[in-house]
Amino acid sequence: MVDEVVLQDTPHRRVVRLGDTVRRPVHPWTPAVHALLRHLDEVDFPYSPRVLGIDAEGREVLAYLDGESGPEGWARVVDDAGLVAFARLLRRYHDAVAGFRPPAGLGWCTGEGGPGDDEVIRHGDFGPWNVVWRGETPVGLLDWDYARPARRLHDVAYALEYVAPFRDDAECLRWLRYPEPPDRRHRVEVFAAAYGLTSTAGLVDAVIDVQRSGIAQVRELAERGCQPQVRWVADGHLDDLARRVAWSLANRHLFDPG
Repeated sequence: MVDEVVLQDTPHRRVVRLGDTVRRPVHPWTPAVHALLRHLDEVDFPYSPRVLGIDAEGREVLAYLDGESGPEGWARVVDDAGLVAFARLLRRYHDAVAGFRPPAGLGWCTGEGGPGDDEVIRHGDFGPWNVVWRGETPVGLLDWDYARPARRLHDVAYALEYVAPFRDDAECLRWLRYPEPPDRRHRVEVFAAAYGLTSTAGLVDAVIDVQRSGIAQVRELAERGCQPQVRWVADGHLDDLARRVAWSLANRHLFDPG
């Protein structure tokens, strides 16, 4: 008998590995996420986990993606090569999902259907911690619970918040693996070029907009009783998010010469 290996064990979310599979809690939006992952499998997007079903305990079963993720992901995007690989992975995902339209009746974590004409299903949590790496190469993309309709720019801006990064020097040096304060403007330019954008115009405003919308999303999900958002609100996380917006507004000159 194969023992379960705990990958994550936080309140309301226990994720385990069992052999070559991962078992995770299901949510009301899990059917929509599974439809998305099956589409990605059909179009040969090699970075998403395959859906293997629901087990006897009611957990979703996904194929295990072997490699390093979580905290190790931050170190991988510090240099330009890792940043480029990260941005290109996001572009590959957006291109792979461009033609996807979910079956009628399925809803995402926000309750939306869609997407609209100018939207895709964004990953919704495209940060360094959710990329699986083998050495310097990204080989997987995890945690699709926040997938939902939006313009591609939303994923781009969300990612840039974390890899530009929109954080002060002390946090970059202490927690995000930077050996010295980052050249944030340069990193925005590198990410944008690697993704395929021809200009960085508007990206700083887009990041701030996504930060603000993140506050509204946490509040909305908490009001619906969703975890971990209920716990986040109780712990004062909304104040932390508001401070991040204030820092971005006060330091936008680090990112945008205009």
